[in-house]
Amino acid sequence: MAAAAVIILALYVLMIVGNTNKIPADVGPLLAAMFALGVVAHIANRYLAPDAHPVVLPLAFLLNGIGYVMILRIDLGNSLHHWNFAPIQALWTAIGVGAYVLTLFFVRRSRDLDRYRYLLLLFGALLLLAPLAPGIGETINGARLWIHFGTLSFQPVELAKILLCIFFASYFIERRELLTTPTARVGSRLFLDPRPLVPITLAWIFAIGVMSLEHDIGFSALLFTLFIGMLWVTTGRTGYLALGIVAFAIGAYLAGKYLNQTHIRVETWLNPWKSCFDAGRQLCQSWYGLGSGGIGGTGLGLGNGASNIPEPNTDFIFAVIGEEMGLLGSTMVVIAFLLLVGAGLRIAQAARSEFAKLTAAGLTIIMGFQAFFIIAGVTRLLPLTGITLPFVSYGGSALIANYILVALLMRISDEGNRVVDAAVQSGEELKT
Repeated sequence: MAAAAVIILALYVLMIVGNTNKIPADVGPLLAAMFALGVVAHIANRYLAPDAHPVVLPLAFLLNGIGYVMILRIDLGNSLHHWNFAPIQALWTAIGVGAYVLTLFFVRRSRDLDRYRYLLLLFGALLLLAPLAPGIGETINGARLWIHFGTLSFQPVELAKILLCIFFASYFIERRELLTTPTARVGSRLFLDPRPLVPITLAWIFAIGVMSLEHDIGFSALLFTLFIGMLWVTTGRTGYLALGIVAFAIGAYLAGKYLNQTHIRVETWLNPWKSCFDAGRQLCQSWYGLGSGGIGGTGLGLGNGASNIPEPNTDFIFAVIGEEMGLLGSTMVVIAFLLLVGAGLRIAQAARSEFAKLTAAGLTIIMGFQAFFIIAGVTRLLPLTGITLPFVSYGGSALIANYILVALLMRISDEGNRVVDAAVQSGEELKT
C-alpha cells in the first residue's frame, strides 16, 4: 500500500507540474488522504481478513489512484468546460473503501452467500429491471442503464453482475454431476441431460434480454462471458465452451444486423474514419492520442487527448493514459490487471469449498474480461462496448461494486489460507 501511494503521489506531482510548471501546494493533504484510506483498508484486512492474499488490495488501490490522477488531469485540461469530476471521484473512492470494509465485516463466511442464492437472484433481477422503471430510469448515450434519485445517478447492473455470479456458482456446484456426467440415453449412447441447464439458462436469457431492452451491449457480452466461463470451469467440458462460442457468434451477427446501436458500433469499428466527426470521433481521436504518445508518452499534463476525445474520463480514459504515459504507462496498467487476474485465479485454486472456488473464478472473470473488453475497444481490437475500466474510469457505482468484488475475493482468500495454515500447523505438531 505504501509503494502504491508513492507511485500515485509521483504521478500526481508530475501531472500538476506539467499543467502549471510548479510543485503543487496540496501534496501534503493529498498524501495524508491517501495514507488515511490505505490505513483504513489495511486495518480492516488485519482484523477481518488477516490471512488474505496481500497483493490484491494494493493493486486495486494503485489502479484507483492512477484513475484519480488522470481524471483530475482531464478536469484541468477541460477547465473551459468547467468539468469537476475529480473531487466526486475522491468521494466515491472513500465510499468504495467503506463498502470494502462493510463487506468484510458482514460476510464472515463465504458459505453464507450460498444459503441465500435465490434471494440474491431475486435482488439481482430487480436491479437489472430498475432502469426500465418509469420515473427513475434514465437513458444516457443511448443506453438505459441508470436510475436517478434527485441529482444522484446509479448503475444497478454493476451490483447485479456480482449477485448473478454468486447465484451461478451456487447453482452450478449443486448440479455439477448432472452437468458433467452423461445420463440421458438415446439408443445405445449416453448424452448429457439438458434438463439441469434449463433453469440457469432461463435466468441467463432473462439477464441478456433485459440488457438488450436497455440497449447495452457491453454488459450483455460480460454476462454471456461470465455464464459460459463459469459453466466451463465447473464441468471442464470443452463442448460447453465450443457451444458458447457458436452461440456468441450467432448472437453477435444478429445484434449487429438488427439492433441499431450495435450496428452503428460495428460499422464504426470496421471504419471509424468514415464517421470521424460523428460516431467515430472517439476512436479517431484516441488513435491520434495513442500514436502521439509513442513509447514514453507526451508527459503527464502535456497531451491533447483530454480535450479532444469525447467522454475521456469514462470509456476512453485508457487512451489518455496511452497518450501521456505512452506504451510504458499503458503496459503498466495492463500488467496490474494481469496480476489481479492471476491473484484471483490463485485465490480460486486455494479456496476451501467448491462454491468458494467457483465464486472466486467468476469474480475474476468479471474483473478481467471487463478490463479486456474496454481496452480492446479503445485499441480497436474489438467493437467498443461502452463499459468502464475497473477502478480507473470515472463512476461511483462501478467503483463501489469493484471494491465489493475485491472484498469478496479477500474473504475467500482468507478462508483458504487459514485452512492451509491450520493443516501446516497440524503437520508440524504431528512431526513433533
